[in-house]
Amino acid sequence: MMFEERAAKILEVVKNRHTAGIGELAAALGTSESTVRRDLIELDRRGQLKRVRGGAAETDNPVVTGEYDVQTKAGIHADLKQRIAKYAAATIHSDDLVYIDAGTTTLTMIPYIQAPGAVFVTNGFSHAKALTQRGYVVYVTGGRLKLTTEAIVGDSAVRSIEKYNFTKCFMGTNGIDEKRGFTTPDIDEALIKEAAIQHSYISYVLADSSKFRMVSSVTFAKISSACIITDRIPDERYKKWTVIKAVESGGTK
Repeated sequence: MMFEERAAKILEVVKNRHTAGIGELAAALGTSESTVRRDLIELDRRGQLKRVRGGAAETDNPVVTGEYDVQTKAGIHADLKQRIAKYAAATIHSDDLVYIDAGTTTLTMIPYIQAPGAVFVTNGFSHAKALTQRGYVVYVTGGRLKLTTEAIVGDSAVRSIEKYNFTKCFMGTNGIDEKRGFTTPDIDEALIKEAAIQHSYISYVLADSSKFRMVSSVTFAKISSACIITDRIPDERYKKWTVIKAVESGGTK
């Protein structure tokens, strides 16, 4: 297991339990305590948790301001992303005009899409290429290419999205919180996500369960603005605020 995969698991355990011991984390990861100690040092340095005697605790700053690049994120919870993406792709029909947000989970959808007449708009560089290679009609937003997320951002991208009336849109997110809503670290990407949701009849947010109770720098939509497709629901209270489809290993819940 690579560091970023271990880091994601460590942060999930600490977030769910508020504190976690080194032995507990080592058992959860199936690795040695010395490896966990090194990981905690790095995560503490990044400000993502706080090292305490014998383990780790949630940081005093609950807002996560950074994010990994596309290559790193693609390897985190890859199996969960496959299940989420396959379910999401099945909701697209041949008469749909679809917006697909840049992101690793939304990119994972593309091989599963079976809707010959559907038309797509995206701000994802890799998404546009993959959709075109599958024979779909694809429109790309204008703007500036952000290499870390391979997303096209900026005022031009927002203005081009505002011309459309999408039947469906599929969004990624860095955090889901009942009060802060859906959040992302980048204001430029937040503005694009916000515009796409506002111009879509139905909006879906694709996120694995580690994103719940996470808050990033910028809110782009209220939690009630979109249906969430995830692998499991970590807290049943979220069902009060929006529709959630949990694509568990044994089937959809």
